[in-house]
Amino acid sequence: MTTAFIVGCSGPELTPDERAFFRDAEPWGFILFKRNIGTPAQVAALTADLRASVGRADAPVLIDQEGGRVQRMGPPHWPAYPAGRAYGRLYANDPVAGREIARLAARLVAHDLLSVGVTVDCLPVLDVPVRGAHDVIRDRAYGDDPATVAVLGRAAAEGLLAGGVLPVIKHVPGHGRAFSDSHLELPVVDAPRDELEGHDFAPFRVLADMPLAMTAHVVYADIDPARPATTSHIVMTQIIRGSIGYDGLVMSDDLSMNALSGTLAERAVAAFAAGCDVALHCNGQLDEMKAVAAETPVLEDEAKLRAESALARIKHAPEPLDPEAARARLDEALGAVS
Repeated sequence: MTTAFIVGCSGPELTPDERAFFRDAEPWGFILFKRNIGTPAQVAALTADLRASVGRADAPVLIDQEGGRVQRMGPPHWPAYPAGRAYGRLYANDPVAGREIARLAARLVAHDLLSVGVTVDCLPVLDVPVRGAHDVIRDRAYGDDPATVAVLGRAAAEGLLAGGVLPVIKHVPGHGRAFSDSHLELPVVDAPRDELEGHDFAPFRVLADMPLAMTAHVVYADIDPARPATTSHIVMTQIIRGSIGYDGLVMSDDLSMNALSGTLAERAVAAFAAGCDVALHCNGQLDEMKAVAAETPVLEDEAKLRAESALARIKHAPEPLDPEAARARLDEALGAVS
């Protein structure tokens, strides 16, 4: 039976041990990183092999394809895209054009991804940076105000959906105020809840209808001083499911990140106890994947319904696209603000 986790693999093709593990563990989905990316033919073969390993043609394959610093598929085989802030600069000069180009860029990204079998992009970034925050978000954000982030985040999400790729809103309920990098250590945000509600959480509220969300490994001290959002039942119920009103599938951010404490098994247990629907493990280390799998429940009940509802959002032919004309339009518009 399908289990509630998403895993990576170690290289550009599956090893026999990975294939056997995936067959037995039956993860819901997979995620790709640069270590998995070679040529278009190789990536297409890998995504097909991942799905064959679990016997599900619709098993989601994820990637972080934001543009800028975070782009797993790039030249020479795929175009380079700018970071989210480029669309924010365009939006500041011309809001109509900014929204159009953010959507168009995401539609082109979806075209790139779907051509090699990738069906989920961990985009848009809905974090709103504040002055002095760690630069882990920085130009990945569309802007420094919630309204800009919400408008351009929705445009990007719509572009992906139009191209047959699911968006993942991240990092719920907000990573922009963190003064450290959660890949390396646990950020603690001391801002009062009412300030967070009106600023950090606001874009997520606007995009609460999106099918997938990824948590933030961030402590919000005024809400739950003991646990980061990923493992906080308080944040999940009061904020993510509560004031934000999000009812889609919630996945953890990568359980192997240093912001979390305890063993991989303990982290998985804590994430599910908090209310995450799916656990994410990214580094492709088989022993760690097995530890997470041992504590991962079958995907059932509300989590299963949310997963099925998410996949149903892309059971359609992609919106028509002339890639060459679209790319020319994108380059022209971005060239005006570069």
